[in-house]
Amino acid sequence: MNIKRVMIVGTMIVAMSFGGTAWGKTAAIASPVAKWSTSAAVADKDELLEALNQSSDEELYEAIYDGKSLKDIATENGGNINHVINLQVAQLTQQLDSRLASGSITREQYAAQKAEVRELVTQSVTTTFG
Repeated sequence: MNIKRVMIVGTMIVAMSFGGTAWGKTAAIASPVAKWSTSAAVADKDELLEALNQSSDEELYEAIYDGKSLKDIATENGGNINHVINLQVAQLTQQLDSRLASGSITREQYAAQKAEVRELVTQSVTTTFG
């Protein structure tokens, strides 16, 4: 299991669950997880682990399983939550760019969702998944 993928998917789920937002309105047409872009930067470099000051996927998984949010993990370990937010915003924006390019969302949906990415990610870092 790739914990970075879990975090991205978790963030997307949190983002899409906010009722009344552009994300919630288009969740029914969202691309399946298997089709989401997973760039080499996510797969090859542990930027998320570095930002959270975690030594391994397993350590991060255990903290999440114990009911800690990303903000809790970063705070407890001297990590950088702002870098986590920026990383997730960049990844979600890349996914939106891909969805727009493939035609799976309209320009209006793209603009509405992109406008909300930072706020939703910022809110999601305090969400617990465990």
